[in-house]
Amino acid sequence: MTVETKLPYDQEYISQFSQKHKEPEWMKSLRLQALEKAAALPMPKPDKTNITNWNFSNFKHEAAGEPIQSLEELPQEIKVFLDLENTDQNLVIQRNQSVAYASLSSELKEQGVILTDIYTAMAEHGELVQRYFMKDAVGVDENRMTALHAALMNGGVFVYVPKNVHVEAPLQSIFWQEDAEAASFNHVIVVAEANSSLTYVENYISHNQEEEAVANIVAEVIAHDNAKVSFGAVDNFAQGTTAYINRRGVAYRDAVIEWALGQMNDGNTVSENITHLIGDNSVSNAKTVTVGRGKQSQNFTAKIVNHGLQSDGYILQHGVMKDSATSVFNGIGKIEHGASKSNAEQESRVLMLSKDARGDANPILLIDEDDVTAGHAASVGRVDPIQLYYLMSRGISKQEAERLVIHGFLAPVVTQIPIKAVREQLTEVIERKVY
Repeated sequence: MTVETKLPYDQEYISQFSQKHKEPEWMKSLRLQALEKAAALPMPKPDKTNITNWNFSNFKHEAAGEPIQSLEELPQEIKVFLDLENTDQNLVIQRNQSVAYASLSSELKEQGVILTDIYTAMAEHGELVQRYFMKDAVGVDENRMTALHAALMNGGVFVYVPKNVHVEAPLQSIFWQEDAEAASFNHVIVVAEANSSLTYVENYISHNQEEEAVANIVAEVIAHDNAKVSFGAVDNFAQGTTAYINRRGVAYRDAVIEWALGQMNDGNTVSENITHLIGDNSVSNAKTVTVGRGKQSQNFTAKIVNHGLQSDGYILQHGVMKDSATSVFNGIGKIEHGASKSNAEQESRVLMLSKDARGDANPILLIDEDDVTAGHAASVGRVDPIQLYYLMSRGISKQEAERLVIHGFLAPVVTQIPIKAVREQLTEVIERKVY
């Protein structure tokens, strides 16, 4: 299937969709303008990955999901992402494009913390949503996919922590693509006001092995002065879902944004994780792990741009390729002119477990300032047959030996992830992909 030039939905549909969800006029106008721009914008062109034949047009835009009364009603593959022993969770579960479950502690509500679905946020906190929606982190007109995301956005969450509020317990969202043909055009906004902090974790899961669907995801993280955001995600879309994922961050003075991303999709995936260190002394740590298998093709870009003085950016990526999977890892550290005494470091490592698997690590440093520190390390290689032979000579099966090698290779990243829930979820998903 080639990428169609004809857009999948027209302005009449978009207008009716917006009215159906009782959106404010600014959102309806933004959608219609985005759809008009999409027709003229080019498709994104990820480095060394041809997405011409990927499915971005065959999907169902609307699909409702039934609410649940208790977390015990969830299937086991969803439960593994939850701490069921915790009876006071801060959680939103989106089933297809409907909110199936939502909970936020009374204490956090009293402090002004917001964790709600994107439609409720537009209705109850419209000015806040309008202030951040595709303004500072992701632009509507970057390419056709970002424009279509703005036009067709059909779910997501809004997270907001007021000034001087520190949220200790994680805030979590689960996006469950239950309908095999349903598209996920989810939009996530996470805002930490000055001197605040939070941990946010999101999970994506689908089951469509044969049916075709699309995920066009945008997450925008804004950390104001002296704020800290720890953002964790485990993506687990099935083979039939083509994913285009943008996760962007903007950090102001003395702010910190930590990314812990588990890219565990089984379908073709393009993922961008970009952070702009706007303020002086701002910091970003971006950690990513992935396991590719089957015939999937993946392209991952981790990029940190230093704008502020003495800003620090660290990128760490480890990936394992099995079967005939192919992946490209782009690590980009950019220090802008004027960002003196800044630091940009990165490490990308790829391990291939079969002769047909392919991995490519591209470290890139773009330095426009003299008084800085920058460095990179990259390696791509195949598993050492002596390692496997040694393990198998001790009575371990080849499959179990590969499992141990994979866990050992990914451990330097997984163990550094600061969010316990993400570490545990990644271990669980990695186990599924190994067997």
